Amino acid sequence: MKRDKLKPILFSIIKRSGPGELCAQFARDIVAGIVVTVVALPLSIALAIASGVGPEQGLYTAIVAGFVIALFGGIPATGAIARTAANVKSGGRTPVAGMVHAVVLLLVLVFLMPYAALIPMPTIAAILLQVAYNMSGWRNVLHVCRTASRGAVAVMLVTLGLTVAFDLVTAIGVGMLITMVLLMKMLSEETEVRGWRYFGDMDSEVTHMRELPRSVRVYEINGPMFFGMTDRLMDISVKGFTRCLIIRMRGVPSLDSSAMKAPEDLCADCAEHGVQLIISHANEQPLRTMERAGFVDRVGREHFRANIDDAIAHMRELLGE
Repeated sequence: MKRDKLKPILFSIIKRSGPGELCAQFARDIVAGIVVTVVALPLSIALAIASGVGPEQGLYTAIVAGFVIALFGGIPATGAIARTAANVKSGGRTPVAGMVHAVVLLLVLVFLMPYAALIPMPTIAAILLQVAYNMSGWRNVLHVCRTASRGAVAVMLVTLGLTVAFDLVTAIGVGMLITMVLLMKMLSEETEVRGWRYFGDMDSEVTHMRELPRSVRVYEINGPMFFGMTDRLMDISVKGFTRCLIIRMRGVPSLDSSAMKAPEDLCADCAEHGVQLIISHANEQPLRTMERAGFVDRVGREHFRANIDDAIAHMRELLGE
């Protein structure tokens, strides 16, 4: 690892910025730190009271988080989305903003804590409402509702409802799970297994013909392979006269270990019917997955060919043509 990668981000900013730009950015960071303190002070107290501890405990947490994140070169984050958004919108771009925020909170804790504890809850609620309105981005929400898919809109509404009913952590977790399920469904729909059309097939649209024996079947797989699409491999069939099956995998960018059962079942079915399985153009990541699963050794490494022409030539060699 290079030594530059170990330097905190603040040193990198100082190195590449001129004196005028550096002073201007530091001034913006100081202002951002003070603005965030105004937001963080009642918010930290409110969260501490809601958690059943004293208001000073909330300030301790915000102070420690600000110092630790800044010292480790973190972005101007303060441990909560509301304060982070206020920090960035106020011009904070370096760890200086987090340091200023922590220092000002420390001064409040030492000198003004008796008075800070007297801040009425309606005042805190008003500040939180203003922050929530600024963060809501309601124009973006309307744009998403008009242009996004129904699945994306449903995820947004579910996350919003769970945030109001429970808390942000629960809402984000459930929203991420729903998004992953929808993503897997979309990817499984994009993956297809398609057999080559042979000359003389009804409605054949093949324009570039390759001469193949009748005993050879060729299938192409396009799209990522994971457990959600393993049933697509059931579309691959071998006839009683089939002696060789070529699987073309140039369109498979990734292969998950959970999807290996389908190729293994196909390999076992080919072995049972005396059909030689040949894999054409397996990309790097799918090939590594098949090697780890022992599939390459089961099929035979010599039956993994670089491209379709090489696979056809290997097939002819096996068939003695």
